[in-house]
Order: sequence, then C-alpha cells, then structure tokens
Amino acid sequence: MLTTMECCFWARETSTEWWDHIIMQVWDDEQWLQNFWRRKATFMGLCEELAPTLHRKDTRLRAVKKWEAIAIWKLATPDSYRSVANQFGVGKSIIGIVLMQVCRAINRILLIRTMTLGNVQDIVVCFAQMGFPNCGGAIDGRHIPILAPAYLASEYITWKEYFSMVLEVRVDHRGHFIDINAGWPGKVHDAHIFQNAGLFRKLQAGTFFPDQKITVGEVKMLIVILGDPAYPLMLWFMKPYRGSLDSSKEWFDSSKERFNNRLSRCRMTMECAFGHLKGRWCSLYRKLDLADDSIPAIISMYCTLHNICKGKGESSTQAWNSEVQHLEAEFEQPESRAIRGSQRSAARTRDALREQFEAESHQ
Repeated sequence: MLTTMECCFWARETSTEWWDHIIMQVWDDEQWLQNFWRRKATFMGLCEELAPTLHRKDTRLRAVKKWEAIAIWKLATPDSYRSVANQFGVGKSIIGIVLMQVCRAINRILLIRTMTLGNVQDIVVCFAQMGFPNCGGAIDGRHIPILAPAYLASEYITWKEYFSMVLEVRVDHRGHFIDINAGWPGKVHDAHIFQNAGLFRKLQAGTFFPDQKITVGEVKMLIVILGDPAYPLMLWFMKPYRGSLDSSKEWFDSSKERFNNRLSRCRMTMECAFGHLKGRWCSLYRKLDLADDSIPAIISMYCTLHNICKGKGESSTQAWNSEVQHLEAEFEQPESRAIRGSQRSAARTRDALREQFEAESHQ
C-alpha cells in the first residue's frame, strides 16, 4: 500500500549579528583598516560603485556591502569557506558565488579606470630625482603560489618546486600599478611573458610613451622602463650590468656598480608595491584554493584594489610588513634567469648613462 508523506525542508539557523551590529555599528576606522585593509568610508564608496553591476534579485546597497565584505574577508585571511560562512551568517555554497561576482564587478568597472599611465612628465621628473633620467616606470614579476592544476601541472612548477602563476606588473614612482599581466604558468620565463604582452608591442612600436628624448653623451635616449637581468636590454628598456668585475679597470667597475645602484634605487618602488600588495592580501603567500581559470581574475582584482587604496591614502601598517617577511620564507621567489645577447645600440645607451653617472659622482 502506497502512502504519501509531506516533504519537510530544514536549514541550520545562522546569525548575522556579527556583521549587522559588531562590524557595521561598533567597529571604528582602525578596526576596519586592520580587518578589511581600508577605512570604512573607502569601503562604502566602493560599494556604491559596484551596486549597479552586481546583478542579483536583491541589489540593495545593504546586500552589496555584505557581498563585498565576504569577498574581501575570504581573500585577505586564511579562513576556510565554512568559517567565512559562519561568521557572516550565510550558506557555505554562497561564498564562492559571491567572491567571483564581486571580482568580476571590480574588474569590469574599476580595472581600466585605475590601471592608467597618468602624467608621464611627473613620472619622469620623480624618477630623475631618484637618480635615473628619462625613466617611465619599473617592471618585474612575482610567482603566486597555487594548488596543483588538474591539467599540464608540470608547466606550473617553479625552480623552487611549488606550483605558481606569474604576475607581471609595471609601476610608476608612487608604486601605483600601471599595467598588469596575470595568469602565465610558473615555468614560463619572465622575458617570454613580457614579449607576448600588449605593453611590449606598444613600447616596440613607440606608441606607449610620448616621443621624448634626451641627450646622454653622444646618444639620444628614449623614455625607458627599468627591470632586472631576466629581461632583454632594449632602446627603451634598461637593466643592470652582469658578470664579475675586472680588477684591472677599477674605474670602469666602479662606474658599473654606480649605474646598478641608481637603477636598483628606482626599482625599489616595485619592491615596495609588491610588499604592500602582499601585505594587504596575505593569501598571495598561500596556495590560492580557487579554480585555475578564476585565479587571473582574482589577481587582477587584488591589483585594482591596491591602486584604489593607494589613491585613497590607505597606508600599510608595520604589522602587515612583518607578516609579509614571515610568510616570504615558505614560498621563496625563484631567481631570475638572465638572457644574453643585448642589442648594441641599447648597450651604447646604457654605457653612456654609466659614464654620465660616473662623471656626476666626481663633480
């Protein structure tokens, strides 16, 4: 005999008290900065910009605030999906959906707006004050640890024997990201990534910077960007000298060292930018537990939020910097592999700069 039974649905009771009362009403700016890496006013301003793009049935600003907070909390802490769900009083399955919706909204609205070249003349002047003339920025790459990919995993393993994706960025004198390139497998050489980027093609064609040359000795020098020895020496790209010093030519060796010191001083803006980025988003030092095709978008969002925080004057704290130094040891960055065979004309420009720096040191 068949009988009918009424279906019952149940769900565990959750609480939003922590978010609705503690965070939104009790926390001051210092607590917001420590936990959300920005002050409350900056957070609210970003929510208002994202509200029209977050397409859900409930598009009230109140809901958008909570979605953004969930996404930031998940990415800026080592908390699990379950832990974040319990804290915000939502279902565990919601966390991943909200994370990617907020990520896509930030990249769609704000990435292009924040990744801009800005005033080239200001950049050149400020780098000249640091010691390097006619410089339009610095470029470098970082390996972001990830879980082992399901396909072609061997392409993602680094010399340091962990899986990674490469983030390559160019910064200005303030440590503001001007151009980013994310998602290449960890085994791919930095120079190969650079040569396949849109930035490289624009620089090669002479369309990225204005045609502004200065005379160094007898050489006409274009606006250049600075990088480490892994990159090729180009008319518009300067990198340090490599190789052992020749003790028989001490003046020549000291001039090379002086050139390298000046270039390194300007490239410190890059190191500081990466330090602040990873200080805010410590998950960049852990293996990102995301689908392979989602990671480049998440990294782009990190960089976009970094620029927004810098634009709003959100400074880093000593606690963040200490945590970065502690976490760096676990996933050490692979050493850059140099490329040989520099262009002769670019080498002449570098030698002319070296000679000028040497002459200035004796004045």
